Amino acid sequence: MALEDAKTQIDHAFTRKDLRGASYENAFAGATSFLRRRYTKDLNGVDVAITGVPFDQAVTHRSGTRFGPRAIREASALQPFDAPYGWGYNVLEEFAIADYGDLAFDYAKPADFPEALKSHIAGILSHDTATVTLGGDHFITLPILEAYAEKYGPMSVLQFDAHSDTWADDDMERIDHGTFLYKAVKLGLVDPARSVQVGIRTDNPDTLGFNIIDAPEMHRIGPHAVAERICGILKDYPAYLTFDIDCLDPAFAPGTGTPVWGGPSSADMAAILRNIAGIELMGGDVVEVSPAYDTTGATAIAGAHVATEILSLWGWTRRG
Repeated sequence: MALEDAKTQIDHAFTRKDLRGASYENAFAGATSFLRRRYTKDLNGVDVAITGVPFDQAVTHRSGTRFGPRAIREASALQPFDAPYGWGYNVLEEFAIADYGDLAFDYAKPADFPEALKSHIAGILSHDTATVTLGGDHFITLPILEAYAEKYGPMSVLQFDAHSDTWADDDMERIDHGTFLYKAVKLGLVDPARSVQVGIRTDNPDTLGFNIIDAPEMHRIGPHAVAERICGILKDYPAYLTFDIDCLDPAFAPGTGTPVWGGPSSADMAAILRNIAGIELMGGDVVEVSPAYDTTGATAIAGAHVATEILSLWGWTRRG
């Protein structure tokens, strides 16, 4: 979208005609779609759909992540003027990206939620459109992985998190953000041997066979070595990236439900994400942004940047 268009158009979330390109609109005004992409349910020609899942009924401590998608979208309004920094290309120019809006579900029927989300994601994937999902608590990744596994087979998972989320829970009817990955393994959705968890700093002796680069190891070897190790584990396997914002140290992302000290900085995380370019990323999510616990907005800003990095990672291997 050309700069001169900003003089005559407002609310690019509704009025922009092209799904590609920058968006020159006052960051403090207008409807806040993610990166000012167009809100649409028409996936014809859409490469990636951004979708929000405002669900937080699976948390073990502080709720509030239902407001995460809205906060991340608002924070992203600062970003669509320029190419994402450090990538050498602009995913917003080269790929058609749309904001698909939020999942609609009945908050009073939580038992119906997993199937509703799985169907929502499967419907997007049926158009050969990838997804980047804005959460919501971390349980949402389980139905998303079900939809991805149905299309692509068992996935490699790249998880950035302070918690492993693999605590034992064989009751598949329970909805719990701390056991979603245990269930994903038991359901055959994820191959732990070709997956990696990064930033872990809470104790869970049963690793289920996941490769783990915990937070102390991250600090010891540095972000570039972490990225190199991630690439070595994932190789050319189709991967799904799930980013719990509590992976970042609370100094950088205090607005989350279960903060744990000792995590990486936002600068180190940016270096890791940009140095894993080339992994075969199929989709991803950013979860656990709970804006009420962060009056500065820094957590939502971090979430918006992570989601943009996921888009850039997805596009890197598809540029030819």
